[in-house]
Amino acid sequence: MQSKWVKRGQIAGPFGWISFTVVLLFLILVTTLLSANVWYQTSLKAPGGGSEKIFVVKNGEAAVEIAKRLEEEGLIKNSLAFRIYLFTTKNDGKIEVGTFKLNSNRSAEELVQSLQQGRVDKWVTLVEGLRVEEVADKLKGEFDIEEKKFISLSEEGYMFPDTYLMPVNADEAKITKILKENFDKKIDQNIIAQAKKNGLSLSELINLASIVERESRNTDERPIIAGILLKRLREGIRLEADATIQYALGFQNEQKTWWKKDLTFQDIDIKSPYNTRKVASLPPGPICNPGLSAIKAVADPKVSPYYYYIHDGDGAAHFAATLDEHNANISKYL
Repeated sequence: MQSKWVKRGQIAGPFGWISFTVVLLFLILVTTLLSANVWYQTSLKAPGGGSEKIFVVKNGEAAVEIAKRLEEEGLIKNSLAFRIYLFTTKNDGKIEVGTFKLNSNRSAEELVQSLQQGRVDKWVTLVEGLRVEEVADKLKGEFDIEEKKFISLSEEGYMFPDTYLMPVNADEAKITKILKENFDKKIDQNIIAQAKKNGLSLSELINLASIVERESRNTDERPIIAGILLKRLREGIRLEADATIQYALGFQNEQKTWWKKDLTFQDIDIKSPYNTRKVASLPPGPICNPGLSAIKAVADPKVSPYYYYIHDGDGAAHFAATLDEHNANISKYL
């Protein structure tokens, strides 16, 4: 006798329909996964065509933006698949910053390898206020250069601090040329003319700007400090800038820095043309490589009644018009 739950050629009863639905969903899932895998694997293959292009990865650029631009340039087939590949292979944070020669005949795997090893140019950032020895130390970690040779070719004050895209095979001469050419570009005739109105030659401008760079903490106070130093210089008053003494002292082995902290009475008494507590003039040359803000501050300083300044423990500047006021600030803030 045939059960009422089973009919010839049909699925009958609640369990039959459940089984059928489960099997159907499983088949759909498998088909979808297989299709997705085919799409993924196909998308990772080289687009073809043999097109070679220069591709620049910018500082701080996210992987999603890099993938989007690679697809737009025809160097990958699909940006989403490329991003999935980066994530699953743990390469999403390993793409180098710089310039690359990429070919559309490369697969995603080969392309990622190129973006990690095949730079033509690389980005390097030189911050404001470094002396040439510090610039050399920074660059030796990025390029195959000799520190002593770079220092011998460098001109203190004119190795302009900026973010550069440099050839990975750049030598000492090439790098110093790039830095100096950027200086010549950024310090235009308007800045030079403004400095000349204030009685400063280019060398005096950069010399004083290097002191302002090391003696100031932010853009707002630089014109005031520049005005103070320039006024003292014109009136034959010693600049008494600690940064010039730090420069004269040189590298500090214990502190591992070129800029000694907490100067002693012995330090202040050092015999050096850079000791502006002893010499009532500019030092023989710049003490560091100043940025555009410090240079502009010296070219166009702010007139004030002040002759003195100090910075407290939090880096805030306190100005004074008289020695008594200055000593009061020292007692209060230091």
